Amino acid sequence: MAAAAAAQAVLDALDVFSRAPEKDALERANAWLQDFQHSSEAWSTCNFLLLSPDIPVAAKLFAAQTFRAKITYDLHQVTNANLLALRDTLVAALDRFHNGPKTIMVQLCLAISGLALQVPAWENPVQDLVDSFGRNPVTVPALLQFLTILPEELTSNTKIPVTDDEYREREATLLTSNAEKVIELLSMYLQAPGATFALQSQVFSCLSSWLISGEVTAMSLAQTPLLSYAFEALASEDLFDVAVSVICDLIHETQEIEDNMPVIELIVPRVIALKPKLTVWKDDPEKIRGLARIFTEAGEMYRSLLLHHTETFYPIVEAIGECSAYPDLDIVPITFPFWMRLAQSIGKRSSVSPLLLDAYKALMNVIISHLHFPAELTSVTGQEADSFRSFRHVMGDTLKDCCYVLGTDVCLLAAYDLISIAMTRGPNISWQEIEAPLFSMRSMGAEVDPNDDRAVPKIMDLIPKLPAHPRVRYASLLIISRYTEWINKHPTYIPAQLNYISAGFEDVDSEVNAAAGQALRYLCQDCKQHLVDFLPQLRQFSALMGQKLVQEDKVQVYEAIAYVISAMPMEQAATSLREFALDILQVVHATANKPTAATKDELKLASDALETLEVMLGVIDTFGDVLPATCQNSCQEAWAIFDLFIAKYGSDYDVCERTSRVLRFGLNFFGSTTLPVIPAVLSRMTTTFEATGLASYLWIVSKIFGRFGAEDNPSLRDSFKQIFERISAKLVSLLQNTVPSHIPDVLEDYLRVVQQLLDHGPDILFPSQAFPVAFRTAMAGLTLIQSDVVFVSLDLIRDIVTHDSLEPPAVPPPKFPIYAAAIRTVVEKEGLDLTGLLLTGLVGDFPSDSASSVITIFRVFAKLWPSQLLTWLPTVLQQLPSSTTPDQVKQAFLAEVTRSLNAKDYEKVKYAILTLHRASRKARDRRRVGPMDG
Repeated sequence: MAAAAAAQAVLDALDVFSRAPEKDALERANAWLQDFQHSSEAWSTCNFLLLSPDIPVAAKLFAAQTFRAKITYDLHQVTNANLLALRDTLVAALDRFHNGPKTIMVQLCLAISGLALQVPAWENPVQDLVDSFGRNPVTVPALLQFLTILPEELTSNTKIPVTDDEYREREATLLTSNAEKVIELLSMYLQAPGATFALQSQVFSCLSSWLISGEVTAMSLAQTPLLSYAFEALASEDLFDVAVSVICDLIHETQEIEDNMPVIELIVPRVIALKPKLTVWKDDPEKIRGLARIFTEAGEMYRSLLLHHTETFYPIVEAIGECSAYPDLDIVPITFPFWMRLAQSIGKRSSVSPLLLDAYKALMNVIISHLHFPAELTSVTGQEADSFRSFRHVMGDTLKDCCYVLGTDVCLLAAYDLISIAMTRGPNISWQEIEAPLFSMRSMGAEVDPNDDRAVPKIMDLIPKLPAHPRVRYASLLIISRYTEWINKHPTYIPAQLNYISAGFEDVDSEVNAAAGQALRYLCQDCKQHLVDFLPQLRQFSALMGQKLVQEDKVQVYEAIAYVISAMPMEQAATSLREFALDILQVVHATANKPTAATKDELKLASDALETLEVMLGVIDTFGDVLPATCQNSCQEAWAIFDLFIAKYGSDYDVCERTSRVLRFGLNFFGSTTLPVIPAVLSRMTTTFEATGLASYLWIVSKIFGRFGAEDNPSLRDSFKQIFERISAKLVSLLQNTVPSHIPDVLEDYLRVVQQLLDHGPDILFPSQAFPVAFRTAMAGLTLIQSDVVFVSLDLIRDIVTHDSLEPPAVPPPKFPIYAAAIRTVVEKEGLDLTGLLLTGLVGDFPSDSASSVITIFRVFAKLWPSQLLTWLPTVLQQLPSSTTPDQVKQAFLAEVTRSLNAKDYEKVKYAILTLHRASRKARDRRRVGPMDG
């Protein structure tokens, strides 16, 4: 009756999943089932569920899954005397379900495999299963399922708790000693009179499993019918896929060439004999896919033989080439790894067979033909078009392999010839015929020698003559982007390329505009020394095109100009930068000075202008500590504009983000010359943060503290103190009205401010009335799921509790006692809660690599607050959920920490934390799988 009641409780919980319930109900049912799976009662309850005839299939599957999970994690719950009885239970269940459902059969086979690995008293599981299931044709499928799963489970389930020595011993017993027997058994079943396709398919799957595990060698199959049967099975519609898999696995296991030559000599003729099938099955993509897998596996495994005996193995290369040329682009990439690795091997040889050179020439033409867009783009869906564009870049990598073998100039000239020939046909030419070779040139651009004088000059001369079709112009502009290093070595081409790029900006197609922006950016980046004299032309261009270009393209233009400015002598560069900056800031100034509120579009225009300034400053970076005369007053002038703009519009999120980023670059550009305006900047940032609560204002404060926190300027340090206390007060106000999880960015940037004070201004941080606020905020950060916030919180707490003032030298700095008193006060007040947060996070949602910081904090607690720690821990451990931290793990942790503290061996605290962490991860991983997963 007890088993029946327990089974009914399971059925009730499982029933929730069939009723499309609310999330809360689903989570409750899921948690209940997970707890059930942990219990010792689950063994008998699941046996009841499996054996009872009226139980639904879903419940029986859950029972089988639970057996598998408990054998993996909880076999210690079964006494040694009952282990073989458990075996008998599972084998009997497998017999009961030998006709399926397959899902239940698979879970039972997994459970039996896991049990066989962990129970040495079960002397020969494979033979026992053969005796139980192998003699009756009806039960043979169950045996084959077990034999297929056994090597997979033993080699892949790393969660089964056995030592390396135990594993090696049982693997030898279970697999190695039975390999020959399994081959004989599979051969017998394959040839058995009346063997069905389903049974033969199982035989091949089982053979693959043993091959992949390494327990059955390719050589051991040479004298059996299994090898020839696998190739013969390709003629069967029902067996084709599984035959392809077993042949590929067989070929893969012959990669040790010298050891496997006898079997390779059997395999290669059979593989070559498949080549005519490419023609026979040309209208069946799935058959071609299977052949492509076989040919490429053979090509990769026998690459060294192919290079030494090219004529003999060349039919395989030809077959792979035919697969590469197949029109189905889902099949083509199967061949790419072969071409890549063969090209790498060829590159290491002093001479290359003409046959292989011909193969790569043919491959290059095939790839370029695959690059053609469909004649009717409107017939292609958006997703299909995106997939094709992505795949073109993959094909581009294979073109680089062709360059590696044939030489980049040869490949480029071949693509050039395709365009030249196409253009001789006049106006009837399709844009696809030109665009595809152009794309190939772009793909091969990374392989171009900057000193090439054969192919690239022809391409550069060709570009201006190409049709003005948007797709052609787009491709041509991207070629310029890729070839700018070559152009830098050949600057006579710059004027022509600049003209071509300028025309691209005037095109009505937005993608052509974007490509022109990219081309200009790379041209200016790589050829900046040659473009200095063109700066007036570039400025005029930016003024004329500024209103036409979308913001993304405009940003690229200004980035390009910044590269040119960065190549100028300093005074000239400063003058040029000032001219551009004034043009940009004039937009911001005009918006800030409007008598009425700016519209959304006007604010967008000002923010866009600031983005272009940000990009320019990011490229130019800084002129150094001594600014040119042109820049001497620029900082104050620029800040006056920013101050007014932020005062009026700083509550706008986009304005906040953009201004703070530009200010960050400005801080770096002007360096110490910003000191006169720093108090005003800090005041504005703080006032605006107090008004808006936007995190980026704190971000700028942290950057200023980091840059100038060590300045020995009493008024500046007093300003830092006031700012810290004001932003802390605002944070307290925010947290009174919202939970920390709603403002993770604010918490993170506030804590970075505190970190900068800890590093550069401990005399400001520790005596401040805001220090306890900062400490509690770091604790609040530990409750969030965002890794960045957790890490900055842990780092800050660790740096506070490990501060030198707590263990000072013999002659401490005068303020160390003040610092130490502040730290001790806050730790003793918050220690219980902090300990709870640290352990809850460690066994919960902390990032996996956070353990080292937790260990450091606990080691300090153990050394400096040992009695308090022993008082805090029992309460904290009691609150940890047993689902992630079982009671025995908690008890062991507390005992180990207590021993460490009593012995004053604080290093052992580390191992106690690590043990707790590992145990909780194991429990979490188990629950993460879920009771309904296989």
